[in-house]
Amino acid sequence: MKIYTKTGDAGKTTLVGGSKVSKSHIQIQACGSVDELNSWVGLLAEYTINERHKPVLREIQNMLFNIGANVMTEIDKHISKVPLIIESDIELLETEIDKMDALLEPMRSFILPGGHKEVAFAHVARTVCRRAERDLVLLFENGYPLSLVIKYINRLSDYLFTLCRMMNKDLEVKEIPWTPRKNS
Repeated sequence: MKIYTKTGDAGKTTLVGGSKVSKSHIQIQACGSVDELNSWVGLLAEYTINERHKPVLREIQNMLFNIGANVMTEIDKHISKVPLIIESDIELLETEIDKMDALLEPMRSFILPGGHKEVAFAHVARTVCRRAERDLVLLFENGYPLSLVIKYINRLSDYLFTLCRMMNKDLEVKEIPWTPRKNS
């Protein structure tokens, strides 16, 4: 299989189902955000500190590919052609959040992204997740059947935030509390 097809040279790409759309179409924007998120999750999976989280991070990557398939499918072809996100996928994230949360100190303030370079990158993954969520909500508002996908991505951002906190704990790095400016 050749890596280049030249079919996108004019700024169009083909959806699952055969129709061509502009590479700036909202479906392609959403798919790009999900793809970028998948790359960031892949980076997190490679950190030694996340070795015990690696199986879940790989499962998340597979789910993100499923979401990409959902997003790249023509709106009327969704039911029969693509792997679906199901409630148990969301429940897995919730279970993992709860496990980590049980080991963490309660939050007493908002925290700044960072504390350690690897944690800062994890926060970038979290913010990319939020952008993907916004893109997916725009598709949903335009009639695409993505309600469980949006729920999954929303929970994934919670998972990534909790993972950031867990990474700080495992790295023995203090979280950086937000210090709001005092009005005078």
